[in-house]
Amino acid sequence: MGAFGASHRPSGSDVFKRCDPMKIRRVITGHDANGKAVVTHDELCTNILSRRDFHQSCVVWSTGQLPVDNLDSNDGYTRDVSTLSKQDTVFRIVQYDPGVAPRNHRTETIDYAVVMSGAIDMDLDGQTVHLQQGDVLVQRGTIHNWVNKGTEPCVIAFVLIAAKPIDLNHQTLHAHG
Repeated sequence: MGAFGASHRPSGSDVFKRCDPMKIRRVITGHDANGKAVVTHDELCTNILSRRDFHQSCVVWSTGQLPVDNLDSNDGYTRDVSTLSKQDTVFRIVQYDPGVAPRNHRTETIDYAVVMSGAIDMDLDGQTVHLQQGDVLVQRGTIHNWVNKGTEPCVIAFVLIAAKPIDLNHQTLHAHG
């Protein structure tokens, strides 16, 4: 699996348990041929994925280069973000329902996260932090797991930006899980 997670679409017996499907409206702006600011996309996301029980995610936009070319006509919604490019950015919305299946993982990214609704625990190596609506997190390549012990879904907006792997004491901590 890449640093941004597998691009996995359940089918047949590969369907995961979930609560109500997310409804994410994305509004994308750009420019017309005369340089006027316009809305290029205004739609509900249809790429809602579930990679494990009680978990849903949606890539809203992604880019493959830094600095970003804001005149690129490719829809960042359709890029495959399952493999890591050292220039990638990903904007993803994730819903963790109560009982979400555990997945201890590390990415080779710096992640900016905003808890949009609900509450969740983030487990690190021997430490747990409780996050709730309005809290923000900067995740710097640490191994972690999300645990929803509540009764309501927790929705988090993530912006992932490719980062160097963690190198401590001549040991490289690569993406995992």
